[in-house]
Amino acid sequence: MLRQIATKLVNLFVAFFVTVSLTFFLMKCIPGDPFTTPQGVPQEIIDAMHQHYGFNDPLVVQYKRYLAGVFRGDFGPSFKYKDRMVIDIIRDHFPVSAHLGLQALCLAITIGISIGAFSALRTKYDGLFACAISLYTAVPSFVIAAVLQFFIAIKFGWLPIARWGSFAQTILPTLSLAALPTAFIARLVRTSIRKTASENFVMTARAKGLSENEILLRHILPNSALPVIAFLGFNILTILSGSFTVERIFGIPGTGQAMVTAVANRDYTLIMGLAIFYSAIFLVAIFLADMLSLVLDPRLRTKRRAYG
Repeated sequence: MLRQIATKLVNLFVAFFVTVSLTFFLMKCIPGDPFTTPQGVPQEIIDAMHQHYGFNDPLVVQYKRYLAGVFRGDFGPSFKYKDRMVIDIIRDHFPVSAHLGLQALCLAITIGISIGAFSALRTKYDGLFACAISLYTAVPSFVIAAVLQFFIAIKFGWLPIARWGSFAQTILPTLSLAALPTAFIARLVRTSIRKTASENFVMTARAKGLSENEILLRHILPNSALPVIAFLGFNILTILSGSFTVERIFGIPGTGQAMVTAVANRDYTLIMGLAIFYSAIFLVAIFLADMLSLVLDPRLRTKRRAYG
């Protein structure tokens, strides 16, 4: 178990190093620079800015400097926000996205597991739920956001149409962001419960005289949770980042909105900082999902020992 954790930690750091390197070199391949503007800034000023920010240094020197800064938690200054560091901008915007993402995540897990379990255990309504889940997974979040805005905010006036501040203003973006993961979780839980219910260990538990509730809580649900954990590990980044489109539609000042603005402003250091920050969240989420899967399913540890 300790060897597996150590191996995954090494893989995490290697993946992060590769991500930082690719992000740096890919940004260097983009034509132009953040100081190029349609207004035609004099070349002397552009040359002075290049010298000030070290753009004239050899690429290897720039790479080493940026790599050292990243591992110190320093992504450099923003090129478009005066006297602002990238890490400060991320620190200001990420709590908003995390707040929205955690609300959406809790809602998606609660409703998704409930619908999936109900659909799997109540076969009378299975066709209806299966159809609804399939339909929901096909609708993009920005379409759901627009529909909610039109009917709930504009037509009926029950909730604010946009912005961020009060709890009421978080409801519509939370529902929009949670819609797709809710449908996927429901489908995963529905399929997994049906598959797990036919396993030999469940039949053995029934033969021992355990009640259906005990079998469900102690055997079926824990094993059915593994696909959900894997799904969340790979998709938690989209949820916690607040989704670019959802934050843009509702005017939410999160990291998604900051990324869109950074691309429009050609703020390269902010784009790179956000990309690396997102990658770090993604890698940590996958690592935690793997660890939780190992804890919940001893068979994974047994298989890895057998092949190790």
